[in-house]
Amino acid sequence: MHYFAGIDIGSTAIKIVLVDENESIVGQRVSGSGSMFYKYAKESLEQLTKDIGISLDDIAYIVSTGYGRKLFKEADETISEITANAVGARKAGEKFGTIRTVINIGGQDSKAIGLDEEGNVVNFAMNDRCAAGTGKFLDVAAAKLEIDVDELGDYHFRAGGTPLPINSTCAVFAESEIIGLLGNEHSKEDIVAGIHFSIAKRIIRLTKKVGLNDVIYFDGGPALNAGLVAAIEDELGRELAIPDYPQITTALGAALLAKEGYSFLT
Repeated sequence: MHYFAGIDIGSTAIKIVLVDENESIVGQRVSGSGSMFYKYAKESLEQLTKDIGISLDDIAYIVSTGYGRKLFKEADETISEITANAVGARKAGEKFGTIRTVINIGGQDSKAIGLDEEGNVVNFAMNDRCAAGTGKFLDVAAAKLEIDVDELGDYHFRAGGTPLPINSTCAVFAESEIIGLLGNEHSKEDIVAGIHFSIAKRIIRLTKKVGLNDVIYFDGGPALNAGLVAAIEDELGRELAIPDYPQITTALGAALLAKEGYSFLT
């Protein structure tokens, strides 16, 4: 049995997916990127193979993607995260129907990808100039509010009134707004709701550039935040398609492309 690896080296997390010859996921792992992308990615892959009881020699082809894709020396091929994200979304989103729009919020950027009915990328838009609409901003906001980032969803649903506006498009100024709101004795719950709706408005403006076509698939770590999901759905007026493991979509796409790449060699 041959296995195929997709390694998504992001700015904040390393995601790895292994698939078999039937394109079934046989292993997955998410770990922090740290400051040494190559070292941690290699260690994470080694740990994953150990966990599922195979050796590195059993991996026939490796495709790397993401922010640090070119740093992984053992990769047989590197591809853009746009391509990998689209392929992974089509596979992981099969149960939702035909995926036509992909929203991805990562650690340092946010993306919207438009697909045709065959799954080909026809358009995409990216915001990598400002952290105010990214996972990093959620981390910073949670730290300022002195709560865990995993608690943001719970705080959102306990908000009492109209979400407080967070107007700054710069993460630094948005952080200052949060401090000001706390100083004016606004509740953490209302502030969190305001943060989520501010991100939702930004991501929808971005997505409109590629077209809001059904089905809209949402992935990346922030897709685990139920409060943010609710805010985006409220602004959209429709439900999002969210996979069971939204962090690994791009790595899954890379793994599927690894299988495809290997098939050309045999």
